[in-house]
Amino acid sequence: MMIPARSAVVTGGGKGLGAAIALRLAEAGHKVAVLGRDQEALTKVAERIGGLAVVCDVSDGAALAAALAHVREAQGPVTICVHNAGIAESAPLAKTSDEVWERTMAINVTAAFRLAKLVVPDMVQARWGRIIHVASNAGLTGYAYTSAYCASKHAVVGLTRALAVELAKTGVTVNAVCPGFCDTEMTDRTVRTIAAKTGRSEADARKALADMSPTGRLVTPDEVAHAVLMLTSQLASQINGQALPIDGGQVTK
Repeated sequence: MMIPARSAVVTGGGKGLGAAIALRLAEAGHKVAVLGRDQEALTKVAERIGGLAVVCDVSDGAALAAALAHVREAQGPVTICVHNAGIAESAPLAKTSDEVWERTMAINVTAAFRLAKLVVPDMVQARWGRIIHVASNAGLTGYAYTSAYCASKHAVVGLTRALAVELAKTGVTVNAVCPGFCDTEMTDRTVRTIAAKTGRSEADARKALADMSPTGRLVTPDEVAHAVLMLTSQLASQINGQALPIDGGQVTK
């Protein structure tokens, strides 16, 4: 059983996982606003789904608040909130600068925290809400050369669990989806980096990432979007505080 049409927001909604999630939510009948920094990409998604494109740097607290106010005015109080915006930079610890650490935390974690503060009051008043963080299986395990990214995704999972308990009696659920390597532009960049640093071909680098999953392939954006949509359903009201791996069983190996 699905829910009635709601006002939804998806950060990082112009490409990859965010675009797939926005499309799936729109197909379910929801009013969807996509937030991000790429005006052209956002507009294309918004036109495709009949939604709203809002240019916003989610790491800027004032800009994020203004964007949510615009969404609220255009399509009503947000009761489905998907924080998908994120960055991933790879380097050994000694070469991970303070700037990389702070930028990663600002986008991956602090934005999720601020976004929750902006949407929770309306959700509590409505006695219904869904907050879904797109984390990573890097929030459930460790990967070498990604200290900032892994730390940020573990923090997102921790935030998810804390908010889930705090809001459990309000009708609001808070969950995270934790994909492995996905067939997206972010993984394309990772493949190029691996190839450049190791001398392997991009095809071999991509295969190495796919082979990390027992299924031997990358996760598709549609598979992540399906999980997000499931978590918005009425029958998912007892799924709360969970970090759902979507990685073919990688973290269970």
